[in-house]
Amino acid sequence: MAFDTLIVNATVIDGTDTPRYKGDIGISNGRIEAIGRLSDTEAKRRIDASGHVIAPGFIDMHSHSDVTLFDDPGGESKAYQGVTTEVTGNCSYSPFPAGKGGPKALQDNLGKTLITHTQWEWNTLDDWAGALETNGISLNVAPQVGNAALQVASGAIEDRPATQDEMREMQRLAAEAMEMGAFSLSTGLSVAPSGYATTDDVVILCQTVNGYDGAFYATHARGGDGKHLSCIQEAIEIGQRAEIPVQFSHMAITDRRVFGEGPAMTDLLVKAREGGLDITYDVYPYTAAGAGFNQLIPLWVQEGTIEDFVGRIRDPQLRPRIREEVAAGLGGLEPLWDAWHVAYIHTEANRHLVGKNVEEIAREREVEPAEAVLQILEEEDGSVPTRVHNRVEGDVRYFLGHDLAMIGSDGRAVSPNGPYAKALPHPRFYGTYPRILGRYVRDEPVLSLESAVHKMSGFPAQRMSMKDRGVVKEGLVADMVVFDPETVIDNATWEDPHQYPTGIPYVFVNGVPIVDKGKHTGARPGKVLRRGQA
Repeated sequence: MAFDTLIVNATVIDGTDTPRYKGDIGISNGRIEAIGRLSDTEAKRRIDASGHVIAPGFIDMHSHSDVTLFDDPGGESKAYQGVTTEVTGNCSYSPFPAGKGGPKALQDNLGKTLITHTQWEWNTLDDWAGALETNGISLNVAPQVGNAALQVASGAIEDRPATQDEMREMQRLAAEAMEMGAFSLSTGLSVAPSGYATTDDVVILCQTVNGYDGAFYATHARGGDGKHLSCIQEAIEIGQRAEIPVQFSHMAITDRRVFGEGPAMTDLLVKAREGGLDITYDVYPYTAAGAGFNQLIPLWVQEGTIEDFVGRIRDPQLRPRIREEVAAGLGGLEPLWDAWHVAYIHTEANRHLVGKNVEEIAREREVEPAEAVLQILEEEDGSVPTRVHNRVEGDVRYFLGHDLAMIGSDGRAVSPNGPYAKALPHPRFYGTYPRILGRYVRDEPVLSLESAVHKMSGFPAQRMSMKDRGVVKEGLVADMVVFDPETVIDNATWEDPHQYPTGIPYVFVNGVPIVDKGKHTGARPGKVLRRGQA
């Protein structure tokens, strides 16, 4: 027997949260063919992993790489971290289904969030997946269907409950996406248009998708200032009423009045689990979020199309009211304007704003901060991605360490040379996973290495009902990462986020090295995975 690749002298951490062990791993035909003492076996390629850990490739439970991989098919920012699968369609945003409006209408509405230079020409999950795979991708992608896409596709983009006809169309399109292999339904209940959905609307859609094996509900909850408990309670109610597992997205406390109340939040989850609800959450290891200026704007302003949204901002009759509500804060807590930093700009005229905070921009323009926000949204056609410093380290550490936590970056697979090259994206795009391994396992420990790897691989695979990957086991797909536990660390900073990590020399996707001796190979072995087939 000769392996395609033989990795010897490794410390294996298999993703099941059980103790590490020494072993060799033989890979053939994209799968783990053997584990054990294999050093005398022939192989086309032999890698000495002395001093290194071999683990399952990391499954990013919360990514927004739905369309960035068209522009950056190598997915370098994630590949160099050891990520082998991107879970997409989060926060209600998926680039399908297009529905009766067609792909242009969907891109016009959601393309301000799902940013790409590629023109959307697909209608369904199958069409989008075919376009991705034809282009070639280095990473696997596991899609979810987003509620915002369903609403745009059905015409339910106003601040009201869906009509019966709109709901029937959303149910039909959601079922179609699930039959094509979507893993779950996601919502974004604090952003438009998903935020217009009532609890009853979401329950109906969850009941529709729950008929499919392995399906679950992922929610960017109806959060905001003063809602740190009620948003969890709504997610639990939806899960219980629809009898569907729940994934609570990017757990955090962003209301400075309730910093430190993480235990009260997780207690709600624990009690719900004791009552029979399968509910877990994902979290990323930073004290700042990624958001858009639109999240400072009342939802009533964002009804309808992007043109409607920007039109209301420009309306001299409405603008004073909008500005007043923005200044006051949507939850009654005035925004900290020096915490909101512009990350991405579409127009050359405003390129100099990248990296500046709202307070600085307001001073430059000699206006109040709320007016500066409205001006920039108007100039940028309603889309201004930002970085927001809005949480504390103690809460981050608490949420990372909890048994119900898994890791999701909330970032995108990009490259330093693609459309984000002139942007200052959140460092999580490049650093989430090595930051966990370096900072929160080795340097300032919150987690054991076994637990961290589990939260980044086996636990997400369990939530996704993946049978073929997520752990190191004979017969499974060889999505794997090799890292040095003594040197692995993130290097991405707020000032220079386009920096790759240290200490991850090898990454395999479907048995093919996409990072080899610390360099991206350019290989594109990634696939769009389907529920029940992954």
